[in-house]
Amino acid sequence: MEPDDEIYANGGADVSTNRDRPIIGSEQLDIEAYAGLYTGRTKITRLLFIADRCGQNDNTAMKMEALRMAYEEIKKGENTQLFRDVVQRIDGRLGSDYGMDSAWCEMVDRRADHRKEKLENELNAYRTNLIKESIRMGYNDFGDYYYAHGSLADAFKSYVRTRDYCTTSKHIIHMCMSAILVSIELGQFIHVTSYVSKAEQTTEALEPITVTKLRCAAGLAHLESKKYKLAARKFLEVSPELGNSYNEVIAPQDVATYGGLCALASFDRTELKSKIIDNPNFRNLLELVPEVRELIHDFYSSHYASCLDYLGNLKANLMLDIHLHDHVQTLYDQIRNKALIQYTHPFVSVDLHMMANAFKTTVAGLGKELETLIADNQIQARIDSHNKILYARHADQRNTTFQRVLQTGNEFDRDVRAMLLRANLIKHEYKASRKL
Repeated sequence: MEPDDEIYANGGADVSTNRDRPIIGSEQLDIEAYAGLYTGRTKITRLLFIADRCGQNDNTAMKMEALRMAYEEIKKGENTQLFRDVVQRIDGRLGSDYGMDSAWCEMVDRRADHRKEKLENELNAYRTNLIKESIRMGYNDFGDYYYAHGSLADAFKSYVRTRDYCTTSKHIIHMCMSAILVSIELGQFIHVTSYVSKAEQTTEALEPITVTKLRCAAGLAHLESKKYKLAARKFLEVSPELGNSYNEVIAPQDVATYGGLCALASFDRTELKSKIIDNPNFRNLLELVPEVRELIHDFYSSHYASCLDYLGNLKANLMLDIHLHDHVQTLYDQIRNKALIQYTHPFVSVDLHMMANAFKTTVAGLGKELETLIADNQIQARIDSHNKILYARHADQRNTTFQRVLQTGNEFDRDVRAMLLRANLIKHEYKASRKL
């Protein structure tokens, strides 16, 4: 490799522009395709979240499309309160077909009242007969009822109450999975972690697909608490067999995106290669999101200009993700800082003009980023502000070695003296008496 090639391979623009790999465009999110990845309540909440975000960004067309799809999805269920809320948000802007349907609401509410009354009578009968399995099923049915009608707190209580009436390991797993589902919807990730742990302890009843679902739930809990390395590890353990089996919570594309970004932000190069690039299971998931796959390979190959292009193009759509939006900027900052550190690591000196070109920023802006990293002791270097050159501060290996040898000698001398003292005490049968 020629010297210039070596420099460009560490992030210069020439390599990224000469490669045939296309950069994704910043197209608007295809809401219909996105919503098609999910089912149930999460599909509706994700659409409403997109509508809220687009409302803040004055993207009216996208907002109304999300509300239209949410309206249609809600009418397939029984949550009349959420339906009324969406109708109010639409406010007649989608025409008469998407207005208030009072007849439907009354019919659903009337049917719900009959259903609730029936469930209460059945549960009271089960309690009178003291049949544990019937009582468990009664509470579980109540949980399903409340969940369908949007009363998530009541649904959680009903599911948890089944625990006292579980007679098999499978019953415990079912209770845990129901509690996890509702806790994710409520945003109570402490409960998610707790019930994931409970389910994992019931090893005899765990099927491979259930284990995969639990890893997804644990990954979301770690992501929410900003433990990105733990989140990455959980998502990387997810099997491609997940498929659409957990799309009431998460899609395989989400697993690949969350896992890939968290890993980039928290893993070192060795972990990145062993746990992502050389991981056949996660590679299969990455095939579902080629943009994330390419940016990971670009980052590992030190093609930072291309990697940052991918990240920049993905950002708008990632900000519409209900679980990831709060973490996008933090993850991006950590990934960029790691890229800056990796760029400077092999060199004794770096031309800031060339580095700024590789990272698509100004020399002044780059200087501030590097100053922060140097102050945080993440880069051992100093900046020549006049000539715009970064000089690495390499440790004096000779002096460090001498200091380490001297320390080892002192520790050895101390240990030998302690052993000789103990040997003499034993030889003379010395016993220390303690006054009471």
